[in-house]
Amino acid sequence: YSYLVSKDSYKDFQIRAEFWVSHDANSGIFMRCQDPNNIHDENCYEANIFDQRKDPTFGTGAVTRLAKVSSMPKAGGKWNTYEITAKGTRITLTLNGVRTVDFEHSQFSSGPIALQWFSGVVKFRKVQIKPL
Repeated sequence: YSYLVSKDSYKDFQIRAEFWVSHDANSGIFMRCQDPNNIHDENCYEANIFDQRKDPTFGTGAVTRLAKVSSMPKAGGKWNTYEITAKGTRITLTLNGVRTVDFEHSQFSSGPIALQWFSGVVKFRKVQIKPL
């Protein structure tokens, strides 16, 4: 795994990030990470990017382990835009203009943000974080 981790910690925020992934890529945007030196989907919220995940309910457009996506969108082979809002316990994900997740969870209240590369080709551009 490789991560690009923010120096700052964020509580309430909006993220807008463009990404391009190959069809076989496994990536994600991790939020409110509890330990910036040990990032994983059990100590952060992960906006998943993984079109070939065996369980597609937690694939691209989902928050891994916590918020399922139905009719998982495919992100491979094109530029995509994630818009993520975390305010209090509510987290929403919008992928290419379609809301994929809207849920409440209170386990992680603040922390750094991390961009992940696990496999395949992954490119991020125009990553913007706006504290609320």
